[in-house]
Parts: sequence; structure tokens; C-alpha cells
Amino acid sequence: MAVVSWEQTVEDSINTIYLLFSAYLVFVMQLGFAMLCAGSVRAKNAMNIMLTNVVDAVVGSLSFYLFGFAFAFGGSAGSNSNPFIGSNYFALSNIPDAAYDYSFFLFQWAFAIAVAGITSGSIAERTQFGAYLVFSFFLSGFVYPVVVHWLWSTHGWLSPSNSTRLLFGSGAIDFAGSGVVHLVGGIAGLWGSLIEGPRVGRFNAFGQTVPMRGHNATLVVLGTFLLWFGWFGFNPGSFGKIAVAYPSTTNQGNWTGIGRTAVVTTLSGSTAGLVTLFGRRLWLGHWNALDVCNGVLGGFVAITSGCSVVEPWAGVVCGFFAAWVLIGLNILALKLQFDDPLEAAQLHGGCGAWGLIFTGLFAKEEFVIQAYDSGASGVVRSHGVLMGGGWGLFGAQVVELLAIVGWVSVTMGPLFFVLHKLGILRISVDEEIAGLDISSHGGYAYAQTEGNSGRFYADYIRMQNEQS
Repeated sequence: MAVVSWEQTVEDSINTIYLLFSAYLVFVMQLGFAMLCAGSVRAKNAMNIMLTNVVDAVVGSLSFYLFGFAFAFGGSAGSNSNPFIGSNYFALSNIPDAAYDYSFFLFQWAFAIAVAGITSGSIAERTQFGAYLVFSFFLSGFVYPVVVHWLWSTHGWLSPSNSTRLLFGSGAIDFAGSGVVHLVGGIAGLWGSLIEGPRVGRFNAFGQTVPMRGHNATLVVLGTFLLWFGWFGFNPGSFGKIAVAYPSTTNQGNWTGIGRTAVVTTLSGSTAGLVTLFGRRLWLGHWNALDVCNGVLGGFVAITSGCSVVEPWAGVVCGFFAAWVLIGLNILALKLQFDDPLEAAQLHGGCGAWGLIFTGLFAKEEFVIQAYDSGASGVVRSHGVLMGGGWGLFGAQVVELLAIVGWVSVTMGPLFFVLHKLGILRISVDEEIAGLDISSHGGYAYAQTEGNSGRFYADYIRMQNEQS
């Protein structure tokens, strides 16, 4: 048995601590999602949306442990490895090994449970609780892990780390998951919301929009800042290791790339928030804090793909256009009478798609080599079209975008359709009017005043019967 030097032990320990700390930050995003979702829905559905966030975490934990991690990262060395789906590490068998350990699983698990939370927001306020259990398990245990395998496994057909074949000589760069995480969750939510239809009363008989604002702006702002905090684990943490020196530079290493990634992420989100603030001011005629929060998140979603491979100024460009993508898609959604209470399909799907295209335009070769080859000398990498890198990377980014949209559509679309046909997807009109908290969860999230005639669902039904 080879003896590991104390220097190597210290380096491994530092990298493990960094990865675990990043995993904890990403997990904090679950709290951010919960606060954002709770504040964005009406008070009568607050208990429901909070419970779905908890369910996404606990169901996703088991599904990712049993199947998801294996489908995402399983594979064998050599040309016989499967480029579509992993085939070992079920229930973490043979972990740890030379490739992965428990800290890596925890970090990837924190990503997996975030995907279902994105989709839950799109179908909020009108979905049966049992349907959440079904789609959350399927999404985090199968649909999402397959996409992870494509991009983040060294065996994946889209991976920029594939040792046998790179798509277009490049592979697709999706460093922290604009496509893998956000586009997957956004497209799944798009199908769920389309199949369910809009909430009762969202559009009147003339097709005009009826405002249904969330009940608590304080929770929305709190959730936004918690998500911002968690994104410092989401994006910089995706380096995986911090104690890696770049041999082609002086006194630089992953610690440099990590710091730059955090700066780029901040600039993109801040720019998107500022553009949204003024853009919505011109459109609506007033300053809106809730729209700004979604704008900030849209900027973060977009930069997540290329955060490690672009200059800080490019982060500003990314955020600027992400804001207009979000604003434009929200306007289009209302015209098409598409109802997404949290704008999740527009935000995570639309801005995630823009993030993939952005990376194909602005990725810098030096940073690509640092992120994927540890800054090795003499390496040539495809990079952004506008940075003189040709069309290889851009083509791979487009293929990734189309592949994810297609894969999620042919898996989650039929699932939601079957749930709908079985009558277990959407609640009844009476239950929706009364609120999910009363009809499904035994009472309100907040204390009610004495004598409130709508306190219990049975009271509501009795009132309806008396009026008819």
C-alpha cells in the first residue's frame, strides 16, 4: 500500500473542507427557495408551498442516493463507458473510491434537490400534494441525473472533460448548471404549468390579466439574499478543489479562479437587477422590489454556465441581456395566458438558455484551460466566438440547449400528462378557491382571527351549499 505524504494529506483535507463548505452553502439555497416561494404565493397557500420545499429535499435525498448519483456519475474506464447514463454506484456502493468520495456526493445532492424546487414554483397554488411526491422523485432521481452525466461525468457525450471524444472538438461548457440545473427545472415547470393551466381567476373572460401578487414581499427579499449567499457555493464551489496551482502562471491557482468566479457572479446578478429595476419602471410606471429580486436571480442563473471562463466585464454583459430575456418572456407569458406564479419557467428556463449561448460567445481560452485542465501549459481549447475561438464551443452549447429541452420534454411532459389524465395532478376549483392550506394541510400557515368563517375547508363547503 502506497504511503500518502503529509503534504498530500493536508492538500486533500483543504479541498474536502472547501467542497463540504460549498455543499452547505448550496443547501442554504433550499431555505432561500422556501422563503421566496412562500412570499410569492397567496397566504392561503403558504403552508402548502413550504411543505413542498421540504418534500423536494427529503424525497430528492433518497432518490439521488438510490439511483440519481449512479445515473449521473457511474461509468467504467475506457471506450466501453456509456455516454448517455451511468451504471454503477447505486446506493453509493463502492464509495469512496479513486474517483469520488462522500463529500462529492453531498455537493451533487445539494444541486439535485434544487431542481425539483424550481419546478415546484411553476405549478404552485393548484397542484395536488401527491403529484409533488411523484414528479420530485422522478425528476431528481432520473431526469436530472441523466443530464448531469452528459455534461459533468468524464464519460458524458457533451462533457468538456471526455477523455475519448469531445463534441465538435470542444464539448459543452456548463460549469455550474445554467442548463444542467436551471434549464432542466425550468422546462419541467413549463410542461407542468401548461398541462395544468392557469390558476382560477388569473385571466378574466376577456383574456385580461388579473393580478395575483404574493402575500409577503419581506419573505421574497429574504429568500433572494439567501439564494445570493448560496450562489457563492453553487458557482465557485463547482471547482471542487481550491488547492490547485496553475503551472503556467505565477502565484495563481484555483483560488484565483474561485475568487474571479464569485466576482463575475455578483456582477451579473447585480447588473440584471438594476436593468430590471429601470426596465420594469418604464413598463409599469413604478419601482417594484419583487421584480428586481427576480431580475437578480435571472442574472445569477444566466452566468452559472460561464462563470468560471469569462472576464468580469462579460458578467456585466450577461446580466444586462438576462434582464431583458426575463422581462420579454414575462410579457410574452401574459399574452399567451401562461401562468407561472414564480416566473420559474421564464427565469430558470429562459435565462438558463441565454447563459448557455452567452458562454459560447464570451468564454476566454485561458480561463477554460484553468477550469478544465488546471491551467496546464501547451493545451489548446475551443473558446468563445467573440473571443476568437471559432464555432466549435458555440455549436456544442446550442446542441446542449436543444438536447436538454428535448430530453426534459419527452420525460416530464408525458409524466405530467399522465398525472393529469389520472386526475391526481390538479386540485378541484372549490379547493383552489378555499386554498390548499385548508383543503390539504389542516389549516392556515398563519394564525387566524376569531370568527373567521373560512377557517376550515368544511366551513367553506357548507357556506357554498347554503348559498346554492
